[in-house]
Amino acid sequence: MALPVNRRGFLALSGAGAGALALAACAGPDTSGGAAANAGASPDTDFSNVKPAASIEFWTNHPGQSQAVEQQIIDKFQKANPGITVNLVTAGANYEEIAQKFQTAQAAKSGLPGVVVLSDVWWFRYYVNGNIIPLDSLTKQLGVQLSDYRDSLVKDYQYGGKQWALPYGRSTPLFYYNKDHFKAAGLPDRAPKSWDEFAEWAPKLKAASGAQYAYMYPALAGYAGWTLQNNLWGWGSGWSTNWEITCDSPDAVTAMQWVQDTVYKDKWAGVSSKESADDFAAGIASATISSTGSLVGILKNAKFNVGVGFLPGGPKASTNVCPTGGAGLGIPSGITREQQLAAAMFIKFVGEPENTAAFSAATGYMPVRKSADMTAVLAKTPQIQTAIDQLAVTKVQDNARVFLPGADQEMAKSVAKIVTQQGDVKATMADLKKTLTGIYEKDVKPKLTA
Repeated sequence: MALPVNRRGFLALSGAGAGALALAACAGPDTSGGAAANAGASPDTDFSNVKPAASIEFWTNHPGQSQAVEQQIIDKFQKANPGITVNLVTAGANYEEIAQKFQTAQAAKSGLPGVVVLSDVWWFRYYVNGNIIPLDSLTKQLGVQLSDYRDSLVKDYQYGGKQWALPYGRSTPLFYYNKDHFKAAGLPDRAPKSWDEFAEWAPKLKAASGAQYAYMYPALAGYAGWTLQNNLWGWGSGWSTNWEITCDSPDAVTAMQWVQDTVYKDKWAGVSSKESADDFAAGIASATISSTGSLVGILKNAKFNVGVGFLPGGPKASTNVCPTGGAGLGIPSGITREQQLAAAMFIKFVGEPENTAAFSAATGYMPVRKSADMTAVLAKTPQIQTAIDQLAVTKVQDNARVFLPGADQEMAKSVAKIVTQQGDVKATMADLKKTLTGIYEKDVKPKLTA
């Protein structure tokens, strides 16, 4: 069964640690139909005769230390809509904790929010289980200009011909490099065009910079499945192709063998134990890949000139090797229509051009609207333009990562065996395929074909 045709989502940051909150992920697909069109899905509802509820809750983890700007947007919304109160609820410290709280409320069939932050690796299971509603009738009734949302970001939440969430805290990975280290090594002031090119640069960086590593792989939990799609795609493979698990293909094994060799054989790469953005900002490594959402924090904390660029290509693909990532906003199916309408009104307001620009300025996240005036933001942080430009060459994430429950954690475990335990790459990727196939056969396929 074929599936998506577009992109997904991730996180941001701007606080104490360069990447402490830029923790994230990536979002879903775009398809116009298929057997899954009604799998567990809530029917689209007519809201034309519904009055909005007087109060709803907004569950969030304040991505990118965004609590202050979230409250500012709520205050503006309540001033424009005096009959509706939005209560800001800290539902967790990260996407995983929000998901656990949301699942608990679903099981109890009570205490559900009006609006909930949904990460790229969680929203699809809520769709399959019928826990969220399609937004199509609401966006039409409220006049939401979906065409003004950035195409790749809004399509991340489309499935079965319907819209299941709208973009919120969104970003891509970026290639970050220490301009001072690159200059000392006599290298061009730019990101490498390919990983082969960077492999040629790495020994020069280690020799000239004094840094412990030329490159730092991101922490594996939350990042391995997301960022290593860049390598897998560049080598001509991926975690999956549609629903076919391909992580053990010869190209995938070659890609992951290359990754392992940079750590153990060539010895110019390290693996961050917590947050590569912080390691990079501290000068431990000359380059890393991290979320666009890490940009504000890195610029704040680094004591050197920071460069950013597109993700490098591989031997078989030189472009379209960058995934999007982050989170969107969805509406539970288990609340009243009145609450759902109020929630949709708030989601529309959050996504207004001036509000998404303010959110981007405060966090470093991607502006989700094309018409958002980014003049002031770019004047202060011009590097964000690189992330916006890279959107044109992003690629839809692999189904295996964003649609299989728990797959992201399984990918992280397997990558850990490869890059921190020097495990056999071919055997590890073969074992991962068995695990991912089992998840699909047990937890996804039956519901998609029901």
